[in-house]
Amino acid sequence: MLAAQHISKRFSGVTALDNICLELPAGKVTAIIGENGAGKSTLMKILSGVYDEYEGDVIYKGDKVRFKNPREAQNAGIAIIHQELNLIPYLSITENLFLGRELKNSFGFLDKKAMRLKTEELLKKLKLSVSADTLIADLKVGQQQVVEIAKALLYDAEVIMMDEPTSAISESEVEVLYGIIEDLRKENKAIVYISHKLNELFKIADNYVVLRDGKTIESGEMKGMTHDAIIHKMVGREIDIVRNGNLVKEKNLLLKVDGLCLAKAGNKQKNILNNICFELHRGEILGIFGLMGAGRTELMEALLGLHPELTKATITLDTKAVKFNSATEAIKAGMALVPEDRKKDGLVLGLDIRTNISLSSVDQHQSTGLIDHKAELEKAQHYIKALKIKTTSEKQTVKNLSGGNQQKVVLAKCLATKPKVLMLDEPTRGIDINAKNEIYKLISELAASGLGIIMVSSELPEILAISDRILVMAEGAMTGEFAAANATEDNILKAAIPQSI
Repeated sequence: MLAAQHISKRFSGVTALDNICLELPAGKVTAIIGENGAGKSTLMKILSGVYDEYEGDVIYKGDKVRFKNPREAQNAGIAIIHQELNLIPYLSITENLFLGRELKNSFGFLDKKAMRLKTEELLKKLKLSVSADTLIADLKVGQQQVVEIAKALLYDAEVIMMDEPTSAISESEVEVLYGIIEDLRKENKAIVYISHKLNELFKIADNYVVLRDGKTIESGEMKGMTHDAIIHKMVGREIDIVRNGNLVKEKNLLLKVDGLCLAKAGNKQKNILNNICFELHRGEILGIFGLMGAGRTELMEALLGLHPELTKATITLDTKAVKFNSATEAIKAGMALVPEDRKKDGLVLGLDIRTNISLSSVDQHQSTGLIDHKAELEKAQHYIKALKIKTTSEKQTVKNLSGGNQQKVVLAKCLATKPKVLMLDEPTRGIDINAKNEIYKLISELAASGLGIIMVSSELPEILAISDRILVMAEGAMTGEFAAANATEDNILKAAIPQSI
């Protein structure tokens, strides 16, 4: 259906793709596998018309093509679900889906009713229970991801490329997606699937293509492949999964939260969070697990002072009673948050790595109102080395980094503030297994140095591997607490499922 022949792509002298060759057969799911920075997303952008300047050829249905823009590719029958969300926040779901491809009636006016009905049909198919008129800004990241999937399905595409489609959706939504993929396979569509969750690939992929450092390493059938063999092909070496072996022993209280309630904006009589109580000790990694909509992100935001008028709580940080009226106050007191949506909330994509890292701690390297650029540079170089950020220099624009390396820049920015409590909201979302291991190791080292870590994750194996203690949330309340040694996937999931289900 679609083939790439000797594709190469360079950015400012940096080779992102080097002589890539692959084939995407009809009626098959082809997994594109590789570490962050291997060139997966760049290749997808070439195949889908985002980049039109490259070396080599793209062959579609036997003909050589070169799409000038995504619309040309879409009109030809090639759709892509990007890893990073490409939605307009203050337009509705319907308006986002039909932007640039609006339906018109016989009088030439917008057929809003037809567009809304089609949107409702797609949302029902994807089991997303929200109104088609809902603004994207009012949706959580996971729900926005479902809308991205709906955008791709709106076309009757022959080739559908999915770049980390399950990175922010719940288990039930993942199962719905698997069903849709199976239907597309039966319709003889060619499907490209990129995911760092290798268990997903073994469930749905027919074939695999391995990329490493912008080159094609190997391709073949998934049948007969093993987890370890795939990892070895990705990284060219064996990887041992890092486990948290330094469980906190001394109970030295760092953060205590009592009776935290968060009211709903526009309706203060209704709470999003109800009576949240927990403690965090120095050197402890506290995992927080919950299904989508449980209130985990809202809890992190409330602790950082993002909703002061809606939050009620008694909070003690390092033996002092605190109340944060802004994120600035919380950061100065020693709180830091790596947000769930790095693109929207964590980075200024048009600025370079050095500037992004120093944004939250600029007061540390200024004198008489002027920035000490030498100190700023040294700080950036320190974190680039410590976090193994893959870049040509600290001057590289952040938007040109892979998703995993962007996440490391956000982490560096937070660490630069010298926090006492580091909150991580889905810190390994969209990151390959080797980069995850680096993050796990770093988290363990930070905890060993005395930081208190609060880590939100949708991946149970991750929570079980890294945490000293695990809190479970459902419908805005704490529903379970487990020592890592006694926790199992079964008892955590049981606590995470709302009683109303």
